[in-house]
Amino acid sequence: MTDDTHDVEADVEAEAAAQVEAELEAGVEPEVPESTIDEPETDVDEQDTDVDEQDTDVDEQDTDVDEQDTDVDEQDTDVEDQAPAPIKRSRLRLPRLRRLRRALRMLANSRLVAAILVAVLLISAGAASWIYFKQYRPDQQTDASVKRAVASSASDGTTALLSYSADTLDQDFASAKSHLAGDFLSYYTQFTQQTVGPAARERSMKTTARVTGAAVSELHPDSAVVLVFVDQTTTTKDAPQPTLVISNVWVTMTRINDNWLITKFNPI
Repeated sequence: MTDDTHDVEADVEAEAAAQVEAELEAGVEPEVPESTIDEPETDVDEQDTDVDEQDTDVDEQDTDVDEQDTDVDEQDTDVEDQAPAPIKRSRLRLPRLRRLRRALRMLANSRLVAAILVAVLLISAGAASWIYFKQYRPDQQTDASVKRAVASSASDGTTALLSYSADTLDQDFASAKSHLAGDFLSYYTQFTQQTVGPAARERSMKTTARVTGAAVSELHPDSAVVLVFVDQTTTTKDAPQPTLVISNVWVTMTRINDNWLITKFNPI
């Protein structure tokens, strides 16, 4: 069937070509068959239609792209609408946290400063107390008047210790004991009862002491050491002429109830 159609078309074209040549030879313009002219226009129209359709497709694609862009813009808009809320909250929270931290730091610093001030005040008070009790009061308690009192007490006690008579032993020992304290008082009591008293009665002894000088060597608020210079004369029934003995004694004094008493007595 296809081959017959091609043969018919070939015959038609051959006849048309022969007719055209004949008209050209006769000087007549050949007539162009409408079918041959219309077909290319149809083809062009079809191509234009195709192009239009392609343009339409492109337009539709552009429209789709625009719609996609619109969707993206709407999504962006949605995101932008949603985003500021947490950002604003975070921006509001950060300053509050910073202010809270700053307030806590200031509170901690103020407490630290207060503690330091209290410590400084306590140290200052302690230092002032130490200066008062260790420097000021000792100076008041060891001034010249105190030295004179200590020297006088040491001199009076030494005189009482080294002065006694066989006729007045009990009174003399009692007077001496009023200047003594502590272990030395106990020692003196025992020594006079066991040694000095019996010897003095037996020999009719009489001893008289006279302090020629006293110098305070150490002085503290409650204690002192005094060097006492003593001249001592002694008589007995066997030696009625007085015998002079010069001696020096380290006398340790202790303040007891505002009285300076002898607690040690060491002859040199």
